[in-house]
Amino acid sequence: MIHILFIRTVLYHSIIHFSTHFRYLPIMIGRLSGILLEKNPPQLLVDCNGVGYEVGVPMSTFYNLPGLGEKVVLLTHLAIREDAHVLFGFGSAEERNTFKELIKISGVGARTALSILSGMSVSDLAQAVTLQEAGRLTKVPGIGKKTAERLLLELKGKLGADLGAVGGAVHHDATSDILNALLALGYSDKEATLALKQVPADASVSDGIKHALKALSKA
Repeated sequence: MIHILFIRTVLYHSIIHFSTHFRYLPIMIGRLSGILLEKNPPQLLVDCNGVGYEVGVPMSTFYNLPGLGEKVVLLTHLAIREDAHVLFGFGSAEERNTFKELIKISGVGARTALSILSGMSVSDLAQAVTLQEAGRLTKVPGIGKKTAERLLLELKGKLGADLGAVGGAVHHDATSDILNALLALGYSDKEATLALKQVPADASVSDGIKHALKALSKA
């Protein structure tokens, strides 16, 4: 019986080996493609040519996984700590990019970032950042009010608003132009984003601005 080697052992010896022979080359694992052997949320075991990789994934990725024994492809991020090398997997580039932005924030570790992405979608998080709504983040286990407010502040300008979701089916380019126009007129991000909800899906930029201003005048 072929014994599956687990990722922690494999990564440790691989990094030691490569760092000795290729001292100046960064060792990263950016993508995994293999057979899904185990699903124990939030952990997976993926067999890649006889080597079993333990991967932590957010629930948004977990819910979209194939069945056991089927092929799975994950975009990954390798977190290297003094006591462990931990691999995280994501079903989309947006999830991985958001994860990377989250762990850049002081005091936010990989587990917290994974918890946030498990509790809300990338688009929901982007909208929360745009609207500065701490209440959405405090619904995630382990995230208190102060942490939520700090996250929103740190992420502002880094996670763009999910304008397509906020503005309904309005064309993305038109929505962006309308938003910029409202901001230029002195409205806040929150006011402008809320006004976009009132813009019809097929509105042009000029008509969209008129609809948004009308909505703002009633607010």
